[in-house]
Amino acid sequence: MEKFFTLFKLGIKYLYRYRRRYGFLMAALIFCFAVVTFITSMKDGMYDNLYHTAQAHYAGDIVVMGYNTANTAQTHHLGRQEVAAILNAAEAVGINPRYTVKRTIHFQNAIVHFHGVAVPIRHLIGSDWEAEAHLFSRKTFYQPPAPFTGDDGIILSLPTAQMMSVRMGDSVILETETRWGQRNTGVFIVKGIVDDASIFGFHKAYISRLSLNRLMLFEDDDSSSIGFFLHNPGRAEEKRLLLYEALAGQVQLVPLAQDREGFNRGRYYFQDGYNIALYTLAVYLSDVADMLNAMTLMAYFLHGMMLLIILVSAAVTYRLILHERTRELGTMRAIGFYGADLRLVLWVEVIGVAVFSLIAGFLLSLLLSWGVSLLSFAWFPSFEIFMRDGRLTALYLPRTMLTNVGSVFLLLFVVVLFPSLRASRKNLPGLLSGEPL
Repeated sequence: MEKFFTLFKLGIKYLYRYRRRYGFLMAALIFCFAVVTFITSMKDGMYDNLYHTAQAHYAGDIVVMGYNTANTAQTHHLGRQEVAAILNAAEAVGINPRYTVKRTIHFQNAIVHFHGVAVPIRHLIGSDWEAEAHLFSRKTFYQPPAPFTGDDGIILSLPTAQMMSVRMGDSVILETETRWGQRNTGVFIVKGIVDDASIFGFHKAYISRLSLNRLMLFEDDDSSSIGFFLHNPGRAEEKRLLLYEALAGQVQLVPLAQDREGFNRGRYYFQDGYNIALYTLAVYLSDVADMLNAMTLMAYFLHGMMLLIILVSAAVTYRLILHERTRELGTMRAIGFYGADLRLVLWVEVIGVAVFSLIAGFLLSLLLSWGVSLLSFAWFPSFEIFMRDGRLTALYLPRTMLTNVGSVFLLLFVVVLFPSLRASRKNLPGLLSGEPL
């Protein structure tokens, strides 16, 4: 062990002595690792922001949506019996969600009135405040919101509030359509204004589920959807299949959709009465996922290009360094160093170069990420869904970082292995005479 530490220290000393010789390789490693880390972390950050935005919008990793075709104007509807069947089936198959969220949804025809100004609401959400506390805690509010309690409050988006010049504490009139097509109104107090101008939040408002049920003339326990937030979202498709099989024969099920096209086709399978469809976020986001997959392919391509640059740089630099140090290596052999000792010293040098370069490259990627976060993407329509608080954010996932770091070390190991073996095994006279390796 003492010999190992001695050789390790010797390798560090040689690295410092030949730091200028390693300069080109270090520069290539720093630049390439910074670019790769920047691209992969931004891609992961964009996907994470999109997923959490969509998760809050659709309220779940698995969403069970009800469609009632029994001569009603509001078709998104789950009756009390259907709600009970879904919850019982979820418990029976062990969905074991982290959160269960029931929502009533009013699409298209809701209007908010304030001092003679009327603004249409595309998505009016009836929420259980307590059940959705984890979702509201992630939202960015224009002003500190009032406590979400009772059934007289409404949460508006900032663009909607600005159109009407509404402030916190103002009373607005909410006009909705009942399940039978009549118009109904209620007075609500503005208890929160969400700073969200994305396609998921621009024309959206929240009131209590009980209030919306009564405005739409639903039963108090009815809803439009049930969302399950999973401990492991990666198992969403697996658990959706289990839930679908458990519900088969109990309710009228719409065939499972795998993408947005299948989602749109689902309406052609509706039967009279309640129809129940099961979706995952992958279904809702399939169109956007194509763009993210294209980004992933671009990231892989750039990753490969950067690794090629590292390969060429390392091969050229290391060959030149060993050629210059042939007599030095021969002298070390002559004074009692074994071939394995020489290899260890050479490998310590390369590992030191890699560690220093990767740390510097990571710091450079942080600087690049910070710079990009200052840029405005307002010119890009609907790009807000990929951002957090209006900024692009990087996400450094352990798996991605391990892949990036591991690929660099593996490549350097391959490049250095054979030259170091040849140098350490070359005969002593050849080393001392400076023969090419």
